[in-house]
Amino acid sequence: MKTLVITEKHSVSRNMAKVLGCRSKKKGYFEGDGYIVTWAVGHLATLKMPEEYDHAFKRWKMEDLPILPEKMLLKPVQQTQDQYEIVKKLMHSKDVKEIICATDAGREGELIFRYIYSLAGCTKPVQRLWISSLTDAAIEQGFAKLRPGSYFDNLYDAARCRSEADWLVGLNATRAFTVQHGTMLSVGRVQTPTLALLVYRENDIQKFVPQDYWEVLVDYAEGFWGKWKGDGEGRTLKKVVAEGVQQKVYGKTGFVQDVKQEKRKESPPLLYDLTELQRDGNKKFGYSAQQVLDLAQRLYEKKLITYPRTNSRYLSKDIDTLEIVAHLRGYERYTERIKQAGWTLQGRNINENKITDHHAIIPTGEKGKMTVEEEKVFDLVARRFCCGFFPDHLYKVKTITAEIEQEIFISKGKAVTQQGWKELYAKASATAIEAERNNKPGQDQDQEQEQQLLPDFNKGDAVNVRDVKLKQKQTKPPSRYTDASILSAMENAGKLVNDEELRERMQENGLGTPATRASIIERLLKVGYVERKGKTLVPTVKGMALVEMMPDTLKSPELTGSWEKKLYDIERGKLKPDQYIDDIKGYTREIVKLAGESKSKAIAPGIRHALGLCPVCGGAVIENTKGYGCSSWKKSGCKFFLGKIAGKKLSKKQVRDLLEGGQTKTIKGFTSRKGTKFAAALKYTNGKLEFLFERATKNT
Repeated sequence: MKTLVITEKHSVSRNMAKVLGCRSKKKGYFEGDGYIVTWAVGHLATLKMPEEYDHAFKRWKMEDLPILPEKMLLKPVQQTQDQYEIVKKLMHSKDVKEIICATDAGREGELIFRYIYSLAGCTKPVQRLWISSLTDAAIEQGFAKLRPGSYFDNLYDAARCRSEADWLVGLNATRAFTVQHGTMLSVGRVQTPTLALLVYRENDIQKFVPQDYWEVLVDYAEGFWGKWKGDGEGRTLKKVVAEGVQQKVYGKTGFVQDVKQEKRKESPPLLYDLTELQRDGNKKFGYSAQQVLDLAQRLYEKKLITYPRTNSRYLSKDIDTLEIVAHLRGYERYTERIKQAGWTLQGRNINENKITDHHAIIPTGEKGKMTVEEEKVFDLVARRFCCGFFPDHLYKVKTITAEIEQEIFISKGKAVTQQGWKELYAKASATAIEAERNNKPGQDQDQEQEQQLLPDFNKGDAVNVRDVKLKQKQTKPPSRYTDASILSAMENAGKLVNDEELRERMQENGLGTPATRASIIERLLKVGYVERKGKTLVPTVKGMALVEMMPDTLKSPELTGSWEKKLYDIERGKLKPDQYIDDIKGYTREIVKLAGESKSKAIAPGIRHALGLCPVCGGAVIENTKGYGCSSWKKSGCKFFLGKIAGKKLSKKQVRDLLEGGQTKTIKGFTSRKGTKFAAALKYTNGKLEFLFERATKNT
């Protein structure tokens, strides 16, 4: 008799088959003397669609909603049905006495196995393999510590409830709003509040009115710089005030009012969880959250890093981190220092109370070939791991406050006394070091002022003003989200929740989970609610219109917070799964009712045919018989309109370029009032449309 091992992917099966001595490769599985190792291809089983319960549901009708099956049924995934049949046959084989669930050790991995097990109608005993690394040693240790499958029943209940909730809410809400508004509108339990974050930020940007302000900077003859205190933020909104200060202090002598010097330290950053790794991958290399996850998963399957889908940044005491240091290749410059100095991983990285399913992402110490992209992500993990052994970064911060002609100027300087762990990131900070050496004001005055080396001064010492410069700046709108910043917003969405208990729960879960956030972002891109522009994520007209028509309960992060708290309670046996599903069904009925009552149907044509956002009111610009105008003109009275310009009607692409980028490429075929043909680009700014020529600008 043999034991059947079911993994999540073929590559993982190959690793386990090697450790278990399964050398005979068959179609869809490996076989040895005591084990058979087979694999899923992600999900082999999924929930049935409404029309598979009743053919009448194939046509979307409001009167059929909500669709609330008494029992959710499963079916094989069509694209991978051949592999499902192999796994099912092995499950029912007379030679198989028991089954080991070896899918990824987490909520989704548990769901993948249980759905297959349930759909296949298998009743054989199950044990669970729970490991955080695919090294041979970790696999061997895991098989020596198998747990009964029933130990993870609560985890499966939470996974199943999450899956069914997404089906019930997402499918019914999507059908209801699509039917009501006459165009395809994809709505989701986590997807929609995430989209709302992007839309609210875009609204803030659109409404933002920049203000000019001025800073006054003094160059002291003693070789350092100071900044006028101004309104407390080092600035004034009135140029005449700044000019007055400039004239007042130029060439004058002032006196030091105060000198403060503080010793400060920065401890090494904590180890990576998935979200932090995705953020850094996006910031440093421009990779999307999904790309970082995919690369990390490949590194995991190559045994080079530990399990990536983790929300913990801590390790347990039993992990031999010095053994990993001893075998880590390519980082000898740092690992030799660690060994010679006898450093150990800083204790702040060890916290068993903050480890849930898995510990932080760290290298395994194994060797293997990597692609260029994989090397970059591996370097993030390995470098972060090494820097946890290094001492703190130590520096001194000095502040000199001087009074010149009753005006206060502040100088800040920083001197590093111990590079510490920042030695591992020295290349990244080369620009700051260069600024410190130059000790002269440049493009980034604020950064250079903080980096400058200040001389030794005492209270009452004189300072002589050699030069005074005015620097004009402008207030900036909030930045558009990138993958890195939207991940942070999703992770910290609890800050937007009023309920204290939910806010605490969302500190651990936020919107979605580390394993699902990347797919949520990609889903928003796929359905056309969001576009990538460089590194930024920009909601489309369709996405903004959807958020406008959605009820608050579907947009609020509080919704997800409440569901995540209940799923958390199910995992820990504090809530019955049936109660959760009953609550979800009640909520689904409410959403369908709200969809039927919504009166935003007039916005649907704008969603379908919008060319961009109206620069006046933020509505949808659509084409009509006379040109291009704002679809909100009836609702808000917006008068934005683009008819023929100098005798030429713009193309849809030219209008899109104008609305999205504020400017078109050069357009041929314009006709002047005197009948002369000319070519020019068009620019729309501050409510005015302009022709842009190579050497001149002419208002239309």
